[in-house]
Amino acid sequence: MMSLPLFTTATIPDAPRAIAKGSSLADLLNDNAIHYLARNVEIVHSDFDSEAFVKQCLNAPEGLALMAKGQFIANVLHQFLPSNYQAAITILTQTLIDADESSEEFGLAGFFYLPHSFYIAHYGLDAKYNDGIDPFDISMKAQYELTQRFSAEFCIRPFLIEQQARTLETLKDWQFDRNRHIRRLVSEGTRPKLPWGKRLPEIIKDPTPILPLLTHLKDDTSLYVRRSVANSLGDIAKDHPNLVFDLLESWLEGANAELKWLIRHAVRYYAKKNHQQALALRVAAK
Repeated sequence: MMSLPLFTTATIPDAPRAIAKGSSLADLLNDNAIHYLARNVEIVHSDFDSEAFVKQCLNAPEGLALMAKGQFIANVLHQFLPSNYQAAITILTQTLIDADESSEEFGLAGFFYLPHSFYIAHYGLDAKYNDGIDPFDISMKAQYELTQRFSAEFCIRPFLIEQQARTLETLKDWQFDRNRHIRRLVSEGTRPKLPWGKRLPEIIKDPTPILPLLTHLKDDTSLYVRRSVANSLGDIAKDHPNLVFDLLESWLEGANAELKWLIRHAVRYYAKKNHQQALALRVAAK
């Protein structure tokens, strides 16, 4: 069996800038990544059985796609970390590398933390994994840290599904955070039909609870955040086109170049289908 890396502080393996032809995204959680993960946990939790953890992870079923592999590794982590959720997530949070706020996007390297995301999503909602104590606040803090290194857009979705009002209260505070990654989580995590993520049935049915968040973030200083707002509005428009088009039309008066770009980006799906109101918005937002 390959020996564990010898580094003494948490780090993550190098990742390609793009997936090579013939490769799978699941390769981002390959044997090397599993060894790095084991070593990172071992550094902060000396009781962690790295060898047994790696062995079990390497026995994953053949052909798992990226998201399924992330969930599999999260389940194995649960077997080898303390059974108490707060203790376990504290360890995992301590394995995160230093946050880099200057980076707009994390690239493929960030997927190293996909198992962490699944761990929060699967074990961070139910008090039964936390000795009967509600883990909600613990999970919110963990996601706040995680999204500064990778993204919590996947793991926050079960919280929006099961505890929507409570989660939105947290996001209302986060929309004002100084860190762009936190602000982007507000818009991207609430996207009704986020690619690869669980759909949000109640928000798909009634998106009005997230519209104030998107309205605030439409003027964000970061294109990274504004693009996310546009994508969310594009999701909403697929079920509620008139609601979105009317909202965007109300933003046109006095709109600067950045907001006009957001409006054009948000309606691109319907504009390609020659929807008259979408086409008119694109023209008005030039």
